[in-house]
Amino acid sequence: MHTMSLTHNLHISREGWPFLAAAVLLASASWHFAGPVFALLPAGLTVWLVQVFHDPTRAVPAVPLGVVSPVDGEVVTIGPAGCRPLVEGATSILIRISAMGTYTARSPVEGKALDIPEDRGRPAHGYGHSALWLQTDEGADVVMYFDGYRFGLAPRAILRYGDRVGQGQRCAFLRLTKYVAVELPPDTRIVAHAGQRVVAGRDLLARLSHE
Repeated sequence: MHTMSLTHNLHISREGWPFLAAAVLLASASWHFAGPVFALLPAGLTVWLVQVFHDPTRAVPAVPLGVVSPVDGEVVTIGPAGCRPLVEGATSILIRISAMGTYTARSPVEGKALDIPEDRGRPAHGYGHSALWLQTDEGADVVMYFDGYRFGLAPRAILRYGDRVGQGQRCAFLRLTKYVAVELPPDTRIVAHAGQRVVAGRDLLARLSHE
């Protein structure tokens, strides 16, 4: 179930290539015209951008009705969903996203992307938020709420409404988002625990009911 290390499995999100190219050109120009000392800052920026935009391939575990983590990070709390959940009695798993984790969010389940009604959904930490609703073929509703945008950069969905997505596939660009709350149906069996470190597309959060 473990994947190769980043050094053996390096993939950069396409959104990151323009920034990386600019940083490499700046480092090269600084070295050529001003010397190696002046190239240290843009070289450090290049290394940081590689870390920010890295998006390695992940091996999704073969667990029937499993719900995998959508992000790299740490489980903060597990409990009843807040006000106006999509499904009454839903359980929410709040994950603090690692600033050094993968740049993309991955679908926790296989299913279809749907539009959340305007009277549903709420921010987890008082920030602005965006959400992605996925419905499995069994009719289970799994919702991800993204909160806490660094520099005001809200996550950007890769999916459109009605699109199907496989479990563990890329579904959104995180763009330095701080938190994701994963809302699950009330009869879901939670297997994660608070304080657990999780890896996107690989580590199991829960198992949906057979019914």
